Amino acid sequence: MAKLDRLVWTAGIAVTSYGVRVGVRVNNSEVLRQIVDCLPPGWKPTSGDKVERLYSLIVGGSSQRPGVRRFNLVYADGLRFGRSERLEEVLESLEGEIKLYVAEHARRRVFIHAGVVGWNGKAIIIPGSSFSGKTTLVAELVRAGATYYSDEYAVLDALGRVHPYSRPLAIRKPEGGGWNKHSAEELGGRAGIKPLPVGLVLVSSYQAGARWKPRSLSAGQGALALLNNTVSVRLNPEAALDTLERVVSHAPVLKGTRGEARDIADALLSRF
Repeated sequence: MAKLDRLVWTAGIAVTSYGVRVGVRVNNSEVLRQIVDCLPPGWKPTSGDKVERLYSLIVGGSSQRPGVRRFNLVYADGLRFGRSERLEEVLESLEGEIKLYVAEHARRRVFIHAGVVGWNGKAIIIPGSSFSGKTTLVAELVRAGATYYSDEYAVLDALGRVHPYSRPLAIRKPEGGGWNKHSAEELGGRAGIKPLPVGLVLVSSYQAGARWKPRSLSAGQGALALLNNTVSVRLNPEAALDTLERVVSHAPVLKGTRGEARDIADALLSRF
């Protein structure tokens, strides 16, 4: 941190998100607008200079760092976690790190890596890590008439209700090399605004050509599937387990291998 503190920071922002205070400082004020786009949904500006985590972004070309002029660098509390000649790649790393930190340390919320849609007044949670296909399935469900809640995190309160995590769906480009971001409206749907009780937990994995034949899991098996994708389980396991138990005690859990998302979206909604 000492080396970073000697730099001249021309702009910065401190925000609160889900009760977590984070700050971001930059050596080039022109990128501050892009920093704002990296913040979690629902963030609010906060005053004061005390934050729980401080992110530092050094934009390449700065005369203050002659040895790394080609590179853009990003740090969390002095630890570098991003380095690239392309500013977009560093900003992508920054966005992911901030959202993960907030998800892990959030007050009174439990974050699960999952896609979420609303249907008939209930939420469908699709837990899964990155590259598991949950965004593709969420997009198809929205196209089929479901209400969009999230393609990244299921945000649960102590009662087990799911809150909106409003951000554009990041749909991977068919040719690879990044994402196209789409709003729910661009997919022909709409975004949810109210918390919903959970009506179904869907544990699925993609396999080309697979036929959709889901099986029911017990409440314990369902809780374990959610637990494996819960961000805050290491820091606050009791709160996480209590919330997950509330979910699986009221909502059925289905597990199965699926083929193309568009082939099961209508069938899933009609069944549910």
